[in-house]
Amino acid sequence: MPLNTKGSDIAAAKTISRTRPPATETGPKVIARVLKTLPNGPGVYRMVGADGDVLYVGKARSLKKRVQSYARLGGHTNRIARMIAATADLEVITTATETEALLLEANLIKRLKPRFNVILRDDKSFPYILIARDHDAPQILKHRGARKRKGEYFGPFASAGAVNRTINTLQRAFLLRSCSDSYYEARTRPCLLYQIKRCSGPCTGEISLDDYARLVTNAENFLTGKSEKVKHHLHALMETASERLEFERAASYRDRLAALAQIQAHQGINPSSFSEADVFAAHAQGGQTCIQVFFFRTGQNWGNRAYFPRADKSLSPEEVLDAFIAQFYDDKPIPRLVLLSHDVPGRKLLEDALTTKADHKVTVSVPRRGEKREIMEQSLANAREALERRLAESASQRKLLEGVAEAFDLEEVPERIEVYDNSHIQGASPVGAMIVSGPEGFEKNSYRKFNIKSADLAPGDDYGMMREVLTRRFSRLLKETASDNTNAVWPDLVLIDGGAGQLSATHEVLDELGIDTLRVVGIAKGPDRDAGRERFFIRGRDPFMLPSRDPVLYFVQRLRDEAHRFAIGAHRTRRKKSIGASPLDEVPGIGPARKRALLKHFGSAKAVSRAGLADLQAVDGISAHIAQTIYDFFHEQNG
Repeated sequence: MPLNTKGSDIAAAKTISRTRPPATETGPKVIARVLKTLPNGPGVYRMVGADGDVLYVGKARSLKKRVQSYARLGGHTNRIARMIAATADLEVITTATETEALLLEANLIKRLKPRFNVILRDDKSFPYILIARDHDAPQILKHRGARKRKGEYFGPFASAGAVNRTINTLQRAFLLRSCSDSYYEARTRPCLLYQIKRCSGPCTGEISLDDYARLVTNAENFLTGKSEKVKHHLHALMETASERLEFERAASYRDRLAALAQIQAHQGINPSSFSEADVFAAHAQGGQTCIQVFFFRTGQNWGNRAYFPRADKSLSPEEVLDAFIAQFYDDKPIPRLVLLSHDVPGRKLLEDALTTKADHKVTVSVPRRGEKREIMEQSLANAREALERRLAESASQRKLLEGVAEAFDLEEVPERIEVYDNSHIQGASPVGAMIVSGPEGFEKNSYRKFNIKSADLAPGDDYGMMREVLTRRFSRLLKETASDNTNAVWPDLVLIDGGAGQLSATHEVLDELGIDTLRVVGIAKGPDRDAGRERFFIRGRDPFMLPSRDPVLYFVQRLRDEAHRFAIGAHRTRRKKSIGASPLDEVPGIGPARKRALLKHFGSAKAVSRAGLADLQAVDGISAHIAQTIYDFFHEQNG
């Protein structure tokens, strides 16, 4: 039975545990001691450092033979030699087969992110197009996550942008509704999408449900690769309408045909020699590797995405690609064909592992000629261009960071910049935000939002909000540092959206926490909030401005604007939730059913709060005890 590689199966796998040697002892001697107890069977091993962090996760057909290579002195690359020297312990999980070991290795690497492994850094789930079948008039929408809703799923698509473009064009071609069910049910006349010919208007009977069902069928045919059949059908309808002199109807069919042509034009490559495949093209340059992935489904190109895995500079493109693919498919659907630009060392093992995981035959191959090779050449060109752009951006980013270090008197070029901002409307739904930037640009996985919790803050007290945000952030950072938490990453520079007042509030917090090594810079907007006339505030230094055309000034403005954008987005989300909240949600014993009954009986939460005991008991499902609870709750609230 194949190993699932999820958490429960990992825990259930047979682990060879041992007492960890003293943390001061590291290197080949530690590995040689462990080697004596290792089995000859397949499994996964973890090399652990003196601080308990996992340095490397590897798989082996024979654990004893594989680990034995680390116990010898000499003959290693610099990367392997550094890893062996740092190893204080070695932990092992045995598996039934080498295939299971490969799947488990990929899962552990993604969870533990060891320093010496190739790491897939961008691991977002892929979006799908869903035609929901839980309504008489099916809805078309973008979908991510678990497939719990009844309907047909088409994908994966490379990005949300690719899905949105396709849905917009499909609406023009097939006139399917994209509105929510509640919006649909509330319509009394067609919405704007009907007016601009993006929807057929089933909500108000502009089209019968039978005719709408035919539109849905045509859309599904197109998405499953039967595009020619759909186009011939629309062309025939256009010709018939034209012969009957129904020129407006003929024009609508013409526009729908043009929309279908536009989808296929955006797709670029549409192969004829296969219908379903993922294409992986790797290009290495300047110590980095780009892996460009193209997705083909139903004979259509559904987009591409560039990945830049974290890998040692000494690794070849073949080695990076080999490690990357197993991690890539750890939680993603696997097609029947996987095409590679390089013949990776473990191709046969990878093919067996993907077949086991997918429950269908998976072929992993390197195209040598024909259409597949032409597609691979185009994918390689995309990978090369994406990497060249990244290297150019990295060089520019490095120069900007050097300029920041000079402008703000930093001893070294900053590797991590944290920017803080607040957002609220007259004190309502206050939110603090932190964004992070570094040598590779914005690090969105590190962004954080802080719902302001202090009850004693005056509405609109920006200084108080900043104090709370910074206290929570740096108190936690101090605790993580004290516990040797690997997530405890300190900033090299802190930027605050505000002038002398915000800077003073920031230093008050840092002084109370005993933090005196951080460089903090306040950014005050210029007169009339003119961009380019910002004033900068640093403790112990007079306020100053940067030249109006200085690239460093533009860079800092981008950082501040990104923090502002993120803070406003977090504030809007919180405000939206608070608008939908009801005082009844806080009453003990009141669930959705009783809440509905109360609102239906009284009309509003305010009316419920004013109701007497007898009135409350008159509501279906409200007992004397619950009525007393509701009455006491609002009485105490108002008293």
